[in-house]
Amino acid sequence: MACNPEVLKHVPLFSLLDDEETAVLAGQVEVRQFAPHQRIYKMRDAGGRAYVMVSGRVRVTTIDEDQQEVVVDEPGPGEFFGFASMLDQTPHQTDAIALEQTVCVEVDRHDIQILLERKPHAGMDMLAVLGRQFHGSQKLVRIRASRNPNTIIEQEASFGERIADSVSGFGGSWTFIVIFLVVLAVYAYINSSLGGRAWDPYPYILLNLFLSMLAAIQAPVIMMSQNRQDTKDRLRSELDYDVNRRAEMEIQGLARKLNLLADQVSDVHNLVRQNLSPGPSGETATFHPDS
Repeated sequence: MACNPEVLKHVPLFSLLDDEETAVLAGQVEVRQFAPHQRIYKMRDAGGRAYVMVSGRVRVTTIDEDQQEVVVDEPGPGEFFGFASMLDQTPHQTDAIALEQTVCVEVDRHDIQILLERKPHAGMDMLAVLGRQFHGSQKLVRIRASRNPNTIIEQEASFGERIADSVSGFGGSWTFIVIFLVVLAVYAYINSSLGGRAWDPYPYILLNLFLSMLAAIQAPVIMMSQNRQDTKDRLRSELDYDVNRRAEMEIQGLARKLNLLADQVSDVHNLVRQNLSPGPSGETATFHPDS
């Protein structure tokens, strides 16, 4: 189907073209319509053509190393998909499927060549589109990357926070309790043995002052360590949420595929039943696979 020049004017990449150039490009590209759940292209198909969204919804996916389907992009109106494979003439690295009734403009490499000859500055617009797709891929990698919250927290910890963790870890150990009891016992024994010459006689007022100062310093240090532990727990919760969300999306994807398979099996069943049903003369039709 021929493309209306008015459609190309709503595409950001072609918005700088004048009326004559838009008319020339519109005479070369084609408008394609896709039914719901129709595959536009699949992975490893020849990448000779790219598509621009006009209306509808398209989902672009790929398969990761764990053989899980990953949503790469859901382009909006005026956005390209399959563009990189078209430019370098390599097979598509993704699958594209229409989620609903969709209209796209189909563009091939020759159309882009003529566009650049007529409007060289349009090359910067295409680079901007590729840049957005590149940033989207980087964001996808960051989201899907496996992160260890303990490693992240330790890398971002300051010197004071590391000291707080060390003090909190030592203060909550049996080693600290044993040493503390031994020091108290030795302190009380020495002051009791010295009698009138003791620097801190019973009831050990100076010792109570030291203990109060120790408690006053130790409490905020322990609270600092607890705050870091809360940060670790919150980061773990966020990672767990991301994992659960991806698992939910994968389960939904499996459910959609099962429903699609069920519909296809039903269609095949109806086709077989029609071919095996008795004809007008009472004879049963023979089903041929090549028919």
